[in-house]
Amino acid sequence: MEVETMSMGSDSASALILTSGASGRVRALFFSMRELKRLVNIIHSLVLFLLLPFRFVVRRRMMGAVVIRDEKQERKLRATPQVLVKKRNISVSPPLVPAAVVDEEVAVRRELAMRRVLEDEGGDGSYVRDYLLFTTKRGDTLFTQSWSPLPPNHRGLVVLLHGLNEHSGRYSNFAKQLNANGFKVYGIDWIGHGGSDGLHAYVPSLDYAVDDLKSFLDKVLTENPGLPCFCIGHSTGGAIILKAMLDPKIESRVSGIVLTSPAVGVQPSHPIFTVLAPIVAFLLPRYQLSAANKEGVRVSRDPQALLTKYSDPLVFTGFIRIRTGYEILSIASHLQQNLNKVKVPFLVMHGTADSVTDPNASKRLYDEASSSDKTIKLFDGLLHDLLFEPERDIIAGVILDWLNQRV
Repeated sequence: MEVETMSMGSDSASALILTSGASGRVRALFFSMRELKRLVNIIHSLVLFLLLPFRFVVRRRMMGAVVIRDEKQERKLRATPQVLVKKRNISVSPPLVPAAVVDEEVAVRRELAMRRVLEDEGGDGSYVRDYLLFTTKRGDTLFTQSWSPLPPNHRGLVVLLHGLNEHSGRYSNFAKQLNANGFKVYGIDWIGHGGSDGLHAYVPSLDYAVDDLKSFLDKVLTENPGLPCFCIGHSTGGAIILKAMLDPKIESRVSGIVLTSPAVGVQPSHPIFTVLAPIVAFLLPRYQLSAANKEGVRVSRDPQALLTKYSDPLVFTGFIRIRTGYEILSIASHLQQNLNKVKVPFLVMHGTADSVTDPNASKRLYDEASSSDKTIKLFDGLLHDLLFEPERDIIAGVILDWLNQRV
């Protein structure tokens, strides 16, 4: 086990906060807050109960349902929803999948993701890049890609999972660094992201992404028997990996995970969002909530990295969708209640100046996890996108050292 705080400059913020002056006040409010939470849960349940018939009527109309009644039976006939795809023939997800929107916008994103892979000619011939359309158990199509070192004498496997609003292709340079160390790398664009199915940046359930990761890991391990497999996830991608590792069957097949700025601790811009999120996410799941965006939040101190990110058509730059935000709050809450069940070897890394996800939550993960092999590194003054900070080579070097010691 290892704990380390790394300083990146004399003007950096302090490395670690171990105590809080609010701790005493929390105890004094514990009883009243507990009762308030019970009251909110009761109101929440009542509202959902009252709105349930309305939800079904709206859904029935959107699906084109016609109900025919007679004395003996009631039959429901649904008109098949029509989805138009002009540029490319893409399989349509089953109608039971919430918000599995397959339209021209998805086709454009997928075409761009494919073209970027095909245009990458392998540089100096040290790697081969390819893509694969992976079909989930729900019938959704996910865009995945791989970077394979040449010659193909692989030492291990790495599955990369990007963060919210981005895509796997952003980590191509890092994947090539992994190739140079003998690792074959796979990247997944999870639902609603990059070249995968779904309304851009809309995630009906992060459990979909967790299940998809499990299925994809099974495919990767089956195709590469005998090689150690690692997962690397950033932000929400890290949270997805952590939840997947709570499944003993998955954890036993993975040699270790690396988490950069994981979404274990996430706070909305106002506490009222936590109370209202379940209701609003139920009623207006795809609505974009401008008030949820923290104004002026930076994710990197590198201006060029920011320009590259936010000018990328595969990166979603709009306001967060309500259901997506609620899913992130939910997975973070679930993880915080189950940190002691984490047994997989892991390296967690966080910048102390990160204002998107909480570095203290990463410290809590390190403190409470049951893993016998665990390491935490906090980088003084660094922001959220560690692999796109000016110190990206230092970050990559720490990850590579950790991986190389375990193959």
